[in-house]
This record gives sequence, C-alpha cells and structure tokens, in this order.
Amino acid sequence: MAVPAKNIPAPDLVPVRRALLSVFDKTGLIDFAKALAAAGVELVSTGGTAKEIAGAGLAVRDVSELTGFPEIMDGRVKTLHPSVHGALLGVRDDPEHAKAMHDHHIQPIDLVVSNLYPFEEVRRSGAGYASIVENIDIGGPAMIRASAKNHAYVAIVTDPADYASVLNALEMNLGSLSLDFRKKLAAKAFARTATYDAAISGWFAEVLEIEHPTWRAFGGRLDQVMRYGENPHQGAGFYLSGDKRPGVATARQLQGKQLSYNNINDTDAAFELVGEFDPARSAAIAIIKHANPCGVAEGETLKAAYAKALACDPVSAYGGIVAMNRTLDAKAADEIVKTFTEVIIAPDATDEATAIVAAKKNLRLLVTGGLPDPRAAGTIAKSVAGGLLVQSRDNAVVDDLELKVVTKRAPTPAEMADLKFAFRVAKHVKSNAIVYAKDGATVGIGAGQMSRVDSSRIAARKALDAAEAAGLAEPLTKGSVVASDAFFPFADGLLSAIEAGATAVIQPGGSMRDDDVIAAADEHGIAMVFTGVRHFRH
Repeated sequence: MAVPAKNIPAPDLVPVRRALLSVFDKTGLIDFAKALAAAGVELVSTGGTAKEIAGAGLAVRDVSELTGFPEIMDGRVKTLHPSVHGALLGVRDDPEHAKAMHDHHIQPIDLVVSNLYPFEEVRRSGAGYASIVENIDIGGPAMIRASAKNHAYVAIVTDPADYASVLNALEMNLGSLSLDFRKKLAAKAFARTATYDAAISGWFAEVLEIEHPTWRAFGGRLDQVMRYGENPHQGAGFYLSGDKRPGVATARQLQGKQLSYNNINDTDAAFELVGEFDPARSAAIAIIKHANPCGVAEGETLKAAYAKALACDPVSAYGGIVAMNRTLDAKAADEIVKTFTEVIIAPDATDEATAIVAAKKNLRLLVTGGLPDPRAAGTIAKSVAGGLLVQSRDNAVVDDLELKVVTKRAPTPAEMADLKFAFRVAKHVKSNAIVYAKDGATVGIGAGQMSRVDSSRIAARKALDAAEAAGLAEPLTKGSVVASDAFFPFADGLLSAIEAGATAVIQPGGSMRDDDVIAAADEHGIAMVFTGVRHFRH
C-alpha cells in the first residue's frame, strides 16, 4: 500500500535564508558563497568546504553547531543527523512537522549545495578496491535525495554549472526561489544520484563477475542536445557514460559543425571497426555509411589504404565517415578531402593535416588519443518496448581463434591473410554479412539482407559497379576471398560467392548442412576455413 499524502499545497516562492554547502568539487564555490552571503543568506558548511569558505573571509557555521555533534569516522558521519535531515524533510506548513521542528530546535534549511565524492573518476583511475569503496558517498546522496523530495520547501543544487542560474533566480524573485525552479533542480538531483548509484552497482557487478544482476541500471550525463535524431521529427540528446574507451564520446573535436545523431552512431561504428587493425602492422582505413562499411583496407600508408578502401564503393563513400588507426597525415588528408566526407576520426592528426581539413569548414575532425581495444570486455544495451536487452561486447578477435581447414585444399598464405582480414571486417557489417577481400582490401560488401544469398549477390553487384567506375576489365572479386558472419545454411550462398570469383571462404560453420557446403567447396576447388565463432550484428 502506498504512503498516504496529506495534500498540503506547496508555496510558490520560498525565501532562501539559510544554505548548507557541502561539496567535493569546489569549482565556483567561493564566488557562489560570496553572492549568497551578500544576499543575506546564512552559510552552514562541513569539513573542507567550511574551511575554504572561512578562508575566503566569509562567515560560516560548521554543521556541528546545528547537530551538537562533531564529525567522526574520518568525516563519514557529519550530516547524517536529525538536525540536518529534519531541517531538510520538514513540511513547514504541516502543524505536526512544525511542532517537531520547534520542540527539537531544528532550524530549517532552504538551500542545499552538494556534489558527490568522485566515485566514477576513482573507478576509472584503476585504484584499488578499498579506495574505490571509500569514494562511495553516503551523506551526500542522502542530503540530495531528502532535499529533492522536499522540493516544496528546499532547493537542491548538485551542479556548479547551475550556480549562475540560482543567483539569477534569487535576484529576480527578491531572495526567493519559485516552485517550478525548485522542481527542476529536484529532477536533476534525482537523476544525478540515480546515475551515481548506477555506476556503483555496475562496478560491483563487474568486480563480483555477476553477468546478469537482478537489478540493472545505466546512467549518463548530457553532453549535447541535438537538432534532431535519426529523422527531423525525432528529438535526441547525447549522453556520456563516463567510460574512457577511445572513440567518439571521448574524442576532441578539432573543427567542423556539431555532430548529428547519425554522425555519432556512424563514427562509433567506423572507429570500432578500424580498432581491429594493429597500427604497428599496417595503416588501415574504414569508410562507413549508415553504420556499415563501404570500404576497408590496409596499406603501407594511410593514403594507400584510403585509395584501396575508396575503390571498393566510391559511390557510397560520398557523405561517409572515414576512420583510421594511425595519426592523420597531410598526404592522407589531401586525398580524403577530395570526396565529400562528414567526419574524420583518428588517434591524432598532424598540424599540416589539420590545416588541410580546416579548408572544409563543415568537415568534422575528431582525435581520440588512442584506439579501442577489440578484446576488451564491455556491456552493450539496446532498448525494446518495455525493457532492455543487455549483452557483453563482441570481443572475439580472429587472430585469437582456432581456424580449422575443412576442405581438401588449404588456403595459400596470401588467401589466409585475406581471409582473416575479411572476417575482421565482417564482424562489423550488419547481418546477414558477406565480405569479399583481396590484397588487404574489401572489394565487395553485402550487408543487412534477410537472405545470405542476397548479401552475396549484392556484394558481387557492387563489385561490378566499382570495376566499371574504375575502368577495370573485371571486378576485383575475381580471385578474392569471402567471409560470412554466420554459417551458410545451404550451398547456394557459397555457390554465389564462387560465381563472383572467390577462391577461399571463411565462415563459422555449425550448420546441419555443413557437409553439403564443404562438398560444394571441394567440387569447385575452393579452400574453406571454419572459425567456430559467429559475428551476428543486428
């Protein structure tokens, strides 16, 4: 049964006469405290916050004066006291509450300024278990939630970015804050504690290796409000989870207009793909359109890799995303800007390359400082009606797999290198995925089809189109290898690839008709390798 409400109407304007300030992040604290004091607000504070305020020459009461009890246990216990929480939770227009406050000498607090121990930052720093636990704030969330619940009388500020708006509102309302403003502060406060608790619960699940906790929470902080989502009639915002995995969320944007919803989605796909390629082995370029690669290649240089990647599907590359695994240099930049491109993302960029890209004022250039680790564990969530689908990141890497030759003919060393390359790319192509590759470059990609045969045919057709555009006598699928993200359920998909010119195949295997598929490969002298790992990507 729900807790009954007394239905006492909340006042619109509440004068701010006493403020409790207790913050870890002291950004803007002194200027804010000075402005409050100048407005006649009594300042109450705790620990280091009180010392900093007093050090600025401001009058401040220590919270122990309100509680009659000193801070103990290294500051773990300081605000957890009825004199504080009664001051925050008391319904001042309720006669019973008012009497209790009077009888117990509880002085109301009208404004609370609190932010939390940096749990998220300490967790990301690689600190030990004890240090991480010590940075789980208890008193702060308790005060924040109490103040937010009683927003009818108390204003709660959890973000230094809101100090200016609070001061402006106080000035506009002659020292009071409106109910609407207090509600908005409360909503933000509850969102902050929810995100904080999500980080803590997620960390515990990770440490204890609980793959599927009974309660799962995700949180994030708004980074930007976007003009629209996937389509102009959809609203959208970009939230940061705090994960420091190199990518679009952690990158620095050196130039160009604001990223759109689709830009961010596609750029993430591009950089995750190119992260599969070790920069110490070769340069690599991935060109992405609508979250699918339209060209991927390795080369001695980024310029060479870009030329090979572009040749796979130069039509689709128009308006695409270009990702690379090495520092963007001037030669590569010169080539990339010749084709209309939405975003370039790289670990870094030289000054010369940055200047070349700057000539295209709308072209976004992002630098990340590193590459995402394709082997790293992680969690992926997808919303469905009424719930979330949560799974671990697909961190299987072809170089780590035990590849099994299942045909009479084994791949040549050159074919095996291309097979691994193609399977690495297929991991990042929407299912059903077919990828033709030759000499360390994609030469045909079929993505997102309901039938694997259709994906194979589309990839071959696009290879024909690319050959015509380049003036070649035959498509580059002739003499190529082919990768399939999942097994061939029938031999027809394989036969389609053979017809396109493939000489070797890599696929997971595991179909009831594997023997039929292997027999078809042997009949045509095709080498086939099983990986034992599927890469569905929906």
